[in-house]
Amino acid sequence: MNFAAADEVVKAVLYEGYVLYPYRPTSIKNQQRWSFGGIYPRAFPAAGAAQMQTQCLVEGDEAAWVEARVRFLQPIERQVFQLAEPAPALSAAAEAGARAVPSLSLDGRSYHAWEEVVERAIAMPTTSVGDLRRAREPHAFAFAASEEREPIVAVDGRVHGFVVRRGAAIEGAVTLQADPAASSHAFRLTARIDNLTPAPLVPGPGDAAAQLRGFMSTHIILGVEGGAFVSLIDPPAHLAEASRTCLNQSAWPVLVGPEGSTDTLLCSPIILYDHPQIAPESAGDLFDGTEIDEILTLRILTLTDAEKAEMAGNDERAGALLARTEALSEEQLQRLHGVMRSPRTASPPPRLAVLNEGGFSLRVGDRVRLHPRAGADIIDLALAGQTAMIEGIEVDFERRVHVAVTIDADPGRDLGMQRMPGHRFFFSPDEVEALPAEEAAP
Repeated sequence: MNFAAADEVVKAVLYEGYVLYPYRPTSIKNQQRWSFGGIYPRAFPAAGAAQMQTQCLVEGDEAAWVEARVRFLQPIERQVFQLAEPAPALSAAAEAGARAVPSLSLDGRSYHAWEEVVERAIAMPTTSVGDLRRAREPHAFAFAASEEREPIVAVDGRVHGFVVRRGAAIEGAVTLQADPAASSHAFRLTARIDNLTPAPLVPGPGDAAAQLRGFMSTHIILGVEGGAFVSLIDPPAHLAEASRTCLNQSAWPVLVGPEGSTDTLLCSPIILYDHPQIAPESAGDLFDGTEIDEILTLRILTLTDAEKAEMAGNDERAGALLARTEALSEEQLQRLHGVMRSPRTASPPPRLAVLNEGGFSLRVGDRVRLHPRAGADIIDLALAGQTAMIEGIEVDFERRVHVAVTIDADPGRDLGMQRMPGHRFFFSPDEVEALPAEEAAP
């Protein structure tokens, strides 16, 4: 089992959606937080699921060893208080006249009432598959309530306010079990996490109280030694039926680690492929769901000074993101512009050299005139009447034929010949007209 190989991916997905562009509490996108993997106390049934479960297949015998780890984020309430008068130090007397405010700006920095998070991790003891078949006792865990104060100090050394961070007491349980599946050499492994946090003694607003006691962006990471996890995305034929019986609630299990490795499984609240990787061009986490590094990086650089100050004062991770983005070199920015990698496809679509249809023949290299049909998209209609060269003739998985062309008038048509997007266009055979011999020469 290799948890270190999975940690980079786990860390990125753990904070997916934590704070969204433009990374400020006042933006509409950040009014509703915690989009993924929330597990809420049973005491708040309206808040959402109180349990996360993943089931997967392990090939091996009862001597195989299994280890499980759970990772999630616990929201921390952050309040901002302004003193009635600046004080030389934070004291009980100074706090007595303080009032809660939505935000406080001082010497170019902004402090906002919001929510932060603390990472939580639970490690289960390594257990054999045989033991998991016989003993299924939940592994209980708990984290105590917390409170801390941070003074807001001006450049002259005087205290103008303070920030209070409060974390609720939370508790839960992780359960592992193994059952035979399909054959004596395969087992169905079930991992379940329950939020058992009781309701607060002093009730607060339902949604807020539930969120502050929730397990957010919950992940389960499983490792096996002496056995192998089976891909549920592409299971082997002899385990295909067994894989369909695996029940996953709020979890998406995928193999992690180097391509081909089968000793570590990540059960994520968002959909991933097997063996996900962080792009080497990425300078770091951007937190924004479905992030595109280049677009978000350029947008961050266009923020005003006031917006950047709010972003930096909002959250230490957002502040670190801003500092990292502003420090990117020209070379690093260029690397974000894109790179071609091998697509995840079962097999490339068939390519034809010649198409004979309806009494006419089209070949790769022929020159044609484009006649897009009525109702085509705006790009196709804009190319009506243009002359082009056939770069390829392809058949899709529904056995429809598409003629790929490069446009004669396109200054970047050489990129189209390299099959680069944006310079290669597709038309049906009935939308292209072969040019007569006298017009066929380039």
